[in-house]
Amino acid sequence: MDYSGIITIEPGKRGGKPCIRGLRITVYDVLEYLAGGMTIEEILREFPDLTDRDVRACLAFAADRERRLLSIPA
Repeated sequence: MDYSGIITIEPGKRGGKPCIRGLRITVYDVLEYLAGGMTIEEILREFPDLTDRDVRACLAFAADRERRLLSIPA
């Protein structure tokens, strides 16, 4: 999934953490909600500005970041 138009990083917003479409909701926030047991539907109800595609973009971003970490030689 191409998340480049969804996940944004702005130095002055949320300490430069990756956010969703310039909102103040970070990728970390969404991942933490999912890890805590919230369903995508619950997240979307709690944050009506988010879409299913936004949540999937967070997952794709995290997977890509993990993939890059694994490719760094030890």
